[in-house]
Amino acid sequence: MGETERLIESVKELLGGGRDERLAALLEDAYAADVASIIRELPTADQIRVFRLLAPEHAGDVLGELGDSTARELLHALDEGEVSRILERMAAVEVVEVVEELPKEEADKLLDLMEEKKSEEVQEILEYDEGTAGRLMSPDFVAVPESTTVGQAIEHIRKSKTGEDAFYLYVIDDHEHLVGMVPLHRLLTADLAAPIRAIRDEDVESVTVDTDQEEVARLVERYDLIQVPVVDAGRRLLGAISVDHVIDVIHEEATEDIQRLGGAAGDETALDPPQTVFGRRLVWRLVNLGTAVLAASVIGLFESSIQSLALLAVFMPIVASMGGIGTTQTATVVVRGLALGELTRSMLPRVFKKEVWLALTTGAVNGLVIGVIAYAWKGQLLLSAILGLALLINMVVAAVAGTLVPFALRAFRIDPAIASSVIITTFTDVFGFFSFLGLATLLIRFLL
Repeated sequence: MGETERLIESVKELLGGGRDERLAALLEDAYAADVASIIRELPTADQIRVFRLLAPEHAGDVLGELGDSTARELLHALDEGEVSRILERMAAVEVVEVVEELPKEEADKLLDLMEEKKSEEVQEILEYDEGTAGRLMSPDFVAVPESTTVGQAIEHIRKSKTGEDAFYLYVIDDHEHLVGMVPLHRLLTADLAAPIRAIRDEDVESVTVDTDQEEVARLVERYDLIQVPVVDAGRRLLGAISVDHVIDVIHEEATEDIQRLGGAAGDETALDPPQTVFGRRLVWRLVNLGTAVLAASVIGLFESSIQSLALLAVFMPIVASMGGIGTTQTATVVVRGLALGELTRSMLPRVFKKEVWLALTTGAVNGLVIGVIAYAWKGQLLLSAILGLALLINMVVAAVAGTLVPFALRAFRIDPAIASSVIITTFTDVFGFFSFLGLATLLIRFLL
């Protein structure tokens, strides 16, 4: 049994025994992520009971770790005054993550109850578009004028309330424009009398407030940054994004792409109530139903052929299934490459050539294998050849559609993960059935 499992068992035991004082002491020493895991395991009444035993600062950290339907349920169950006191002790960017999940009226009421300064910071961040650097940035950072000495900068950090979260010391000019950055380890080893401008790095990787959060994540990954400064159009320093929030973005974007490839909502979690998920699931299932009807209509064109040779119906699922796996493999690789910024439009010919080559070679091998199996099973040489050729054609269609559709969606500023799987599956189903049944219809007199 792992440490978290043992902690969960201890919490359940203390809850059952009514030993709240001992439970509070146990939770105080536990990591916020572990406490969040415990809360998710408990029934609603016990969730509230455990959460109320936490100190306000610790409760804020736990609330930030929950970040799903469990957090919303807790917020609705707690008194508004309790919630506002907890939010006041959280970083402004973390408060944003909490209140943006609430209805506007509830969020506004909580912000009114909070202390004015923190409330204003949160509302300023909320003014930026969701999914941008402005929405992720914290107004808490350490910056000094370029005329400051090293000794003065160190003293400034000591007195700063945000100094404990600082990774870099930012250097600004008289108009608060970002003109440099100093890593803290360099600051501590420099001559105290040296001016900051003498030890700063002038080339600072920064983002603007409207930079997409995925681009921020790519910047952190590419340059191994711990913190990213955020500036306005005039390069005035407004805030900073720490690496822990970037990790959350990477997790969020990866989850969103995977879920959308599967036809689920990008923000859905396993714990969401069914009534919340119903509408979003239904939309994609109706879309998929429409594409299935389209594929069925193609089959309907060859109804007489199927009636004449019922054996065709036996092999139709094989063609569709192999097109499906070809679609999944190609689209998954391409969508991932686009999401991570590894693939650009100039790389399309190279990717296209690779995927078509793979489709032709693997399709030929699979076509040969299924042809041999079909002949051994039904003894129809021509039908076996038609099946193998149709499978090869469908694998090529899967490669072409799996490569071009995500690129096309990205060109129109549509997330490739949203509709790629549905669109490409439609291509492979339609072309797969059309090629197999079409070839069989042309040569049916030789098959009967």
